[in-house]
Amino acid sequence: MEYIALGKSNLMVSRTAFGAMSLKDIANVEDAVKLVHQAYDDGINFFDTAHSTPESEKRLGSCLHGIRQNVILATKSSAKDATELVADLEDSLIALQSDYVDLFQYETENIMPEPDGKDGIYKALIKLKQSGKIRHIGLTSQTHSIAYHAILNGLYEAIQYPFNVLTDETSQELVTLAQEYDVGFIAMKPLYSGLVQNIPLAFGFLHQYENVVPVWGVRTSEELKQILYFEAHPPIIDDAFKEELKHTHDFFN
Repeated sequence: MEYIALGKSNLMVSRTAFGAMSLKDIANVEDAVKLVHQAYDDGINFFDTAHSTPESEKRLGSCLHGIRQNVILATKSSAKDATELVADLEDSLIALQSDYVDLFQYETENIMPEPDGKDGIYKALIKLKQSGKIRHIGLTSQTHSIAYHAILNGLYEAIQYPFNVLTDETSQELVTLAQEYDVGFIAMKPLYSGLVQNIPLAFGFLHQYENVVPVWGVRTSEELKQILYFEAHPPIIDDAFKEELKHTHDFFN
């Protein structure tokens, strides 16, 4: 497994991240535990979830028993104000069975929390960081302008944004900008919500970008094994691969 620094934070994360939101879809709790420990045993140390899927947070908290101290745990909140944000985090900590989260991400499509904001969200994030309940502050968005300004304003250590073989050039520009400003880039929807079926192609595309950490939503051991195989044996980026990338992008766009 390869590990990289997540932007300006001191977090050394596996370049393959585990999207734990999918844990809610696994009927058997024991199977969820086995899946998370399989990922951990094979080198994945970065697990991402969200307060919007509380069942997944609870599942992940149970699955991390005995290994929590060795992993990097991320969750997120879309709270409307500071009071709701703090309440969301407290709920998440209980569900995750942890005293802190390594990366707490504010999830938004229309507002940019800033230090002087009337909503008090960014001030609350700083206080939570000072208290030790969160270690690092990130932002999650599917809105280009929000992600763009989050990179430039220096307030966030990482952003999470859709990035895959089907996204346009503006997304690739964000990846480059994030690297320039030393902001971690977490790629959500690496398979475009299941629209992309060619995992080698999807993985190879993302692996070209050394600062990108894709979050793979894994539901079965076989899916995990496939992702881990390509982590150990990245596809060769030759002319044939680039041609297939272009064909796939043009077909869907």
